[in-house]
Amino acid sequence: MEPERKRSGSTLKKGRKRRLIPSKVVGAAEATRSHWDLEERQQPVAKKARLSTVLFAENCEVTHGQLCELLKYAVLGKSSFPKPSWCQLFHQNHLKNVVVFILQGLSQLHFYKFYLEFGFLRKAFKHKFRMPPPSSDFLADIIGLQKKQIIGNLPKAMEGSLPFASSKVSINLQKDPIIQKYGSKKVGLTRCLLTKEEMKTYHFPLQGFLDCENFVPTKCNGSVTDNSPLFGLDCEMCLTSKGRELTRISLVAEGGGCVMDELVKPDNKIVDYLTSFSGITKKILNPVTTKLKDVQRRLKILLPPDAVLVGHSLDLDLRALKMIHPYVIDTSLLYVREQGRRFKLKFLAKAILGKDIQCPDRLGHDATEDARTTLELARYFLKYGPKKIAELNLEALFSYQESQEPRNTAEGVQRLNTSVLECLDSVGQKLLFLTQEADASALSSSKNCQTIKCLSNKEVLEQARVEIPLFPFSIMQFSFEPFSPNLTEEMNKRIKIKWTEMSTVYAGPFNKNCNLSALKRLFKSFGPVQLMTLVLETHQPHLCIQYEVLEAAQLAIESLDGVLVEGSCIKVQRPVTELTLDCDTLVNELEQDSENRGTIYLSGVSETFKEHLLQHCSIFLGLEAMILPKDLKSGKQKGYCFLRFKTFGSAQRALNILTGKDWKLRGRHALTPRHLHAWLRGLPRESRLPGVRVIPPPSEQEAWQMLNVDHPKIAAWHWGRKIEKLYHNLCPGTLCLILLPGTRSTHGSLSGLGLMGIKDEEESTIPQTCV
Repeated sequence: MEPERKRSGSTLKKGRKRRLIPSKVVGAAEATRSHWDLEERQQPVAKKARLSTVLFAENCEVTHGQLCELLKYAVLGKSSFPKPSWCQLFHQNHLKNVVVFILQGLSQLHFYKFYLEFGFLRKAFKHKFRMPPPSSDFLADIIGLQKKQIIGNLPKAMEGSLPFASSKVSINLQKDPIIQKYGSKKVGLTRCLLTKEEMKTYHFPLQGFLDCENFVPTKCNGSVTDNSPLFGLDCEMCLTSKGRELTRISLVAEGGGCVMDELVKPDNKIVDYLTSFSGITKKILNPVTTKLKDVQRRLKILLPPDAVLVGHSLDLDLRALKMIHPYVIDTSLLYVREQGRRFKLKFLAKAILGKDIQCPDRLGHDATEDARTTLELARYFLKYGPKKIAELNLEALFSYQESQEPRNTAEGVQRLNTSVLECLDSVGQKLLFLTQEADASALSSSKNCQTIKCLSNKEVLEQARVEIPLFPFSIMQFSFEPFSPNLTEEMNKRIKIKWTEMSTVYAGPFNKNCNLSALKRLFKSFGPVQLMTLVLETHQPHLCIQYEVLEAAQLAIESLDGVLVEGSCIKVQRPVTELTLDCDTLVNELEQDSENRGTIYLSGVSETFKEHLLQHCSIFLGLEAMILPKDLKSGKQKGYCFLRFKTFGSAQRALNILTGKDWKLRGRHALTPRHLHAWLRGLPRESRLPGVRVIPPPSEQEAWQMLNVDHPKIAAWHWGRKIEKLYHNLCPGTLCLILLPGTRSTHGSLSGLGLMGIKDEEESTIPQTCV
């Protein structure tokens, strides 16, 4: 239903061939990286260092080890170190200096709570990313001081594949997440099973859930003991018109024998065989007659009452099977990591079992091999226990493998253990470290570090103006008093409520005989709806629509406010509360955020949109990334996307085309960067309870007292301006990082935030003044 308008008039080093990072963007982001290679071949060597537009970070989070990768690469370049795994730094040899600002005590929550006050930071730095909460020495982590001697004994199967000495070293096992979850003693099978609450948390299909109404139970309801049989399960899927559907299932018994390996013909039209992952092609699947219901029937017969299924990200396999099974071991959760991250099956197979799977020279994954591998991993865990696993120090091995395979043993050890200080020392340079007297760090006592201890943040700033030009690599650490646990909890709550209210619109009035179904379709056309309710408290009906993304709510307001719909001139507006009073200003500033300037939001995209867009890529110049969010449960595309371009002009031209008569999509410029989307998805939606005041009414005197220089809002504005002045004094070509490390305490942890840019990388986008 199209609304009827009532009123008109809406308004590198030279000579070296560039190596592409492996083509993977975790989640729904897909970057067209080949454009970078083409650009470097067609143009002469750039005179300025620059960063890529897109960051390839898992769930938009950059670990402290990955930050260290970048800093070491910035110092020595690719002749000595592999390129960072999460970003592209072009023409490193044209970098002049590296400057790191650390705002100790601040987090991502603080940045978005005081977003308007951090004016310069959000406009000047195009690259933003989330960081995990800090360890006890954040600074040592990002410099690489704690990487020395952290690799313990490797399993014998792995010797020769990862070349490290096998001598025992001191490892703090108590901090290992596996020890923290399972203890150090061996555990039985039942201890490794996911609890019902864990299955609920990780989106396993469960009886009684609305999205599992048509799922078939395996009828395995026997009593499970430590001697119950294990079965390894792996499924391959394709993409159909209805989402992901099963194309192959492999079930392996505990002895290693394959008891079931079947190709399956999906019920719906296949739009992508996902051959690179599944190995399935149209030719392979054409003669297949086995259907999902046949597989379900066979599994119910094969599995004994106390069968335990083992798999890697097993929730996806069970959802593909549309089956419910109560007893599961998920190896991606068994070998637990910090912050909810998971090891890949390929890595665990190599690190634990010493075997190579999912080899790049093979077409797709071998489902039987993957199923057998998960089974072997579960049996290894049960045989050797958590302590043996913790001694392997999987996190360190993973960081090593992610960096790049070394040419030889000596080089591998050197790369893993080298700190930024040693990199600087190798080229005859020193690191400058400015900090307060009270802030102790392992960095302060390092021999290749010029440490200047100050009495206050103000003195750190004054010393920085004098000392930074004298050093190629500088770190300034400012310290801020962390908020109390109660205040932090209140800030978290307000952010959740504010974002919910900003993403909610009220529309009306409508006629009492209006077509409600048509209205719902109309408002859903702007983006994914979280909740839609009919308001009958008013004289005429209204609709309350809570959108999943802020862009959808803003698009609905811009498209329908003051428009004739179903015979009524309606008003579309956000709820007016104390948290949305500055909403218009905030939306405007979000749109001007440097990370959003070249990104557009589109709603109404189909499953074939990606293919259609790539077929016409010649008319979308400057397209660098396509972000297609998917539903975590069903795996289906959500019907909206973000396109990221090199420049604002390219984004604007694409928006005009895609919202025109040929494509007929709805869209606008983006308001929320990827890392913010990922963070907000992790925050449960909150709404106000009747009678609960979010902000207690202060007396007039108290309100005025809040507006002194110690108030965090004023402090954010004040230090944002101070950093701006110091930034403008840096020489062009300086890689600058602003790090808000986050906080960790017994009361809870807060994720950090990083901002990154190269001075004068894009002069036109860096504001000269900041309000």
